[in-house]
This record gives sequence, structure tokens and C-alpha cells, in this order.
Amino acid sequence: MLCFLHLLNAQGNNAGALKKVETTSQLLKALETPPDTDSLKQMLATKMNDEDRAIVLFQLTTSYMNKELDSSLKYIKQFNQIPSKTKQLEANGLVIMGDIFGRLGNASMALETHFKGLKIFEDMNDSAGIGMAYWNIGRVYQSLDDNAKAISYYSRAMKMAAAAHEKVPLRFSLGFLGLSYMKLNRLDSALYYTQSASEIQMKEQAYKAYLLAQLGDIYRKSGNKDLAMKYYRMALEVAVPKNNFGAASEACIGIASLFKNDNSNDSCYYFARKGFVLAQQVNDAALILATSNFLKDFFKDKTRFDSAFKYQEIMISARDSLLSLERIRKVQDISFAEQERIQEAEAQKKEFQNKIKLYALIISLAVFLLIAVILYKNNRRKQKVNILLQRQKEEIQNTLAELKSTQAQLIQSEKMASLGELTAGIAHEIQNPLNFVNNFSDVNKELLVEMKDEMSKGNINDANAIANDVIDNEEKINHHGKRAEAIVKGMLQHSQASIGKKELTDINALCDEYLRLAYHGLRAKDKEFNAIIKTDFDESIGNINSVPQDIGRVLLNLYNNAFYAINEKKKQQTQNYEPTISIKTKKLDGKVEIHVEDNGNGIPQKIVDKIFQPFFTTKPTGQGTGLGLSLSYDIIKAHGGEIKVVTQEGEGSEFIIKLLINQNEQ
Repeated sequence: MLCFLHLLNAQGNNAGALKKVETTSQLLKALETPPDTDSLKQMLATKMNDEDRAIVLFQLTTSYMNKELDSSLKYIKQFNQIPSKTKQLEANGLVIMGDIFGRLGNASMALETHFKGLKIFEDMNDSAGIGMAYWNIGRVYQSLDDNAKAISYYSRAMKMAAAAHEKVPLRFSLGFLGLSYMKLNRLDSALYYTQSASEIQMKEQAYKAYLLAQLGDIYRKSGNKDLAMKYYRMALEVAVPKNNFGAASEACIGIASLFKNDNSNDSCYYFARKGFVLAQQVNDAALILATSNFLKDFFKDKTRFDSAFKYQEIMISARDSLLSLERIRKVQDISFAEQERIQEAEAQKKEFQNKIKLYALIISLAVFLLIAVILYKNNRRKQKVNILLQRQKEEIQNTLAELKSTQAQLIQSEKMASLGELTAGIAHEIQNPLNFVNNFSDVNKELLVEMKDEMSKGNINDANAIANDVIDNEEKINHHGKRAEAIVKGMLQHSQASIGKKELTDINALCDEYLRLAYHGLRAKDKEFNAIIKTDFDESIGNINSVPQDIGRVLLNLYNNAFYAINEKKKQQTQNYEPTISIKTKKLDGKVEIHVEDNGNGIPQKIVDKIFQPFFTTKPTGQGTGLGLSLSYDIIKAHGGEIKVVTQEGEGSEFIIKLLINQNEQ
């Protein structure tokens, strides 16, 4: 990427306007038209005063920032040797030179010059300049892979830019924050900050090319090849006409990476080589390291070891220039010195504050009587404030009562919502007995007609046989009718608010019934969903005292969560994955255990302790309220039992419910 002041080469400036600048904000407003480098060189060859010469050198420096770093360094060194330039130009010159040193791989010199520029900006109280220095310092730490420090400086730069109401430093701070998060592989944050930077409308195009290439990198890492290629090509379209070799190099190496993944070797080599040449042309050490490393790996994969060795030597040279032990030690020394400077400044500030406190104390003693009057007035004011606070307290208490009432309504809504989850499953379950009733009714009608014919013929024995068949069918109709009645009764019980009345309940039957209802409910919403269901019920359990509709709610919630987990994993892994849930009951030490296990994605360990908290959910917005497990926990505790989870991220989860067989002990 490039420094904030690289922007100057795309915007140019007017010599007369630059003479009058006193802050970085004014400097930005003075940059209007693109500079003509040939004209600037001709002007430099003429005789001029130091002030005008400094401005020309400043413009030449920024003009070569994206295409010839060596030329840019030459002009900025000449610029910094001029003693009569303004403080504003001096500070900006130091920051520019620090950026050049950083891109050439000299991190220690980069930090040293940046901190000098920062000190001048602080003395001038130039918020935009301070912010500019901060994110340039952040860039140096980012080049050393110290992303924590880089993010710290970028965040401070963003605050300073916002305080100065300057879009340019704000845009760069956001963009570099995105780059740091991309290096940390936090792609969502990287995309957010990079897009935020892209949305800030500016006239300049230099940094826009870098942002487009950075968006390409983020989408490539996210696996979205089409969007990545789109942004890389957009970056080239912006960078190439402006001779922005740095951004063009980054876009080329990104495109090469895409072609490498597609095994398009010719295209891969073409763009990788093009990116390497551009990196060498601009002489950016970090870009040379990245492009030469890519080409080294490319030829190594093709077993062309001579070419691989050639680029490896280039890569090692670039890496040594960036990360040599001596330079890292210097960086540490400079960082330590800057920390000491900050601490010394804080100490001086504290000493000044202590003096102010002392003077304030002396003055307060001199005006003691006046303070007494003020205290009296304050006391009256305090009484009024207390009355106001009491009113506010009452309003807050009323609001809290309303919130509690709303929370209770939400909890009841969650209970009723589970009825909707049952609807599809109940429809499927009740259809079977109704089909039996209808079919046997039709058969009985035919049998009665046949029996009537036999009786009219005097065939009493045949008529009796038919009558026996009718009786058998009526018994089956009665059986399936009661089955449908039981299903409807269960639905009504589930929809009613629990009154806490316990009754003898067949836990195995309850587990099996709600399992089928939950499964058929999901199948009704998603016809393509299938799962392997395994059950292992301990028949020795018998009946236990419980509130069946409450236990049913718990089971339904656990089943729905399990089906959701395996369905989500199925969407991610379509091959060699069999969605499975297992339900197991067993009797152990006077307790009944119910195990609900799935082979979904599991629960991250960092949030396992939160899953039973009210309103905590890992599901996307609109797919869960976060009350299901909280209510389940409360129901099991009310039954004198316990519920826990055993999980492994990426492998699945197992919820275990333990209930006392004789709950009358509670």
C-alpha cells in the first residue's frame, strides 16, 4: 500500500498556495491539479529561492512515490536539507521519507523519521498530521507482522482524522485496518473496513487501486473467485493508466494466485512475472518479497529448480532487508525511546497538573467566604436534584416492571412457538390413523352389503363369517380413532400453559413420539432433508412422575437444535457426511438418563458456558430467540433434575438429561 501523502502525486499542488499552508488540512486543500514532472525538473534546474525549491522538490518526491522509490528518496533527501522550509512541509517531508524507507525495507529508519515528524505535528497541534503519522507508524509495524501494534496505531489515526474532519486520513486508516485484519485472517472485519474506506468518495485514484486489489485479496481468501477476479481487474484498470506500479503489482500477484488454484500455469506465470517486474520497478521490498516467493514456489512445483533457486535468492535478499536482526534491534530501540518520550511527556503533564492544583488550592483559601455562599446555593440545588432523581428513579422502576412483563410475554411466546414446530409433524402423524379409519369404514360398508346378500340367500354361516370380519374391522377403527385422539390430546396439552401437575409418564414413548413429530415437522419444511435416526430405549425404566407437556417441550427443543445442527453441516459438507442423531435412555442409580446426540458442527468451547443463558443464541437473526435452552434448563431444574452438554467443535454435541425416578422426593 502507500502512504497518505502518496496522494499528493495524484493531486499535485500550486506553489503559491503551498507557501501559505500552516496545517495538514490546509495542505490538502491546496492540492488541486496533477503536477508535470518534466516542468518541475526544468524549474529545479533554474535559480530559485529555498522556499520555492523546497516546494518543487516536495512535488517531485510525491510524483515518483508509486513508480520509482529511489528517485523519490533522492528528491526527499534534497528537500529535507533545505533549512528555510515551513514547519508544515518539514513534518510532511519527514513522514514521506519514513514511508519511503519503510517500503524500501528499512524499518528502523522509517520509524525514526516518522517519530520526528510526529513530534513536529504534536507541537503544532495538527490533528490531521498527527493522524497521518500514526497510520504511517502502524504501516511499519504491519510490515514487521506486528499487527497488534499496527491496529492500535491505525485506530488512533482514525480518531485523529475524525477529530480533524479529514476524509483522506480517515480513508487510509480504514483501509489499513482492513489490511491488518486480513493478515490476521479475520476476513469479515477486513471486508467491513476495506469497504468502508472504498465508500469514501475522493478525487484521487492512486489509493483506490490499492483498495480494489485489497478487496480482491479478501474475496480470494474467502473462496469467492469471481468477485476476486472482478476487483483485481478493476484495480489494474485504475492503476495502469496512472503508472501506479505498486497497486498493479499487488493485483497481478492476486490474479496469478487465482490462476494457480485453477492450474492455469501459463496465465499464472504471466501475471506473477508481471507483478514481479512492477515490484522491482517501484523497488518496494515487501512487494519484491511477495512476488519472488510466489515465483519460487511456482517453479518448485514444476520441478524447475534452477528458476526456483534464482527467485529464492531474490526472496531471501528482500526478506533480509526487511527483517534482519540488526534492523529489528534498531526498531526495538526506537520503539523503546519513543515509549520513554511518551512517558516523560506524561510525567511533565502530570507535574503541570499538580502545579495547577496547588494554585487552585491557594485561590480557594483566599475566597473561602465566596465558596461558603456557593456551597449554600449548591445545597439548594442538590435538594432540587434529589427530587428530580427520585422522579427518575420511579420512572426507571416503572420501565423495569414493563421490561419484566415484556420478558415474561417473550418466554410465553417461545413456549407457544414450539407448538408451531409441532404442527407439520402432527399433521403427518394424525394422517396415518385417519387413513386407517377411512379405509376400514369403506371395507365395512362393502362387507355389510355382502352380508345382507348372503342373509337374503339364507347362507347364515357365510353371513356370520362376514359379521365377524366387520367386528374385527370395527375394533381396528376404534384403535386408530383412539390413536388420533391421543395425538390431538397431546397437541392440546402442549399448547396449554403448564400448571405443574405431575403424572405417570412413559418416558420412552414420550421421547419416541416427539422425535417423530420433530423429524416430520422439519421434513414438511424441507422435503430434501433426510437423517439417520438411531434409538436405544431402556425398557426397564417404566413410568416416572413428570409433567409430560413440559418434558415434551424440552425434548422438542433439543431435537430441533440437533436437526438444525446436522442440517447446517450437511449444507457445508455434501460428500461423505451422513446426518445422524441418536436418542438413548437408560436407568442408572435411581435416575433416568436421556441422551440426545448429533454429529453436527458442535459448540465452540468459548461459548459453552453461555448456551443456557436467556436470549443467547448462535443462530442467525430471525431463526432463534435464545430462549429454548434457557426454558429447558428451568424445566429440568423444576423437576429436580439436571441437564448438561458434552461437545466437540466440528464433531457434534450430546445433551444429557437426568431425572429422578421417584420425583415425589423433591
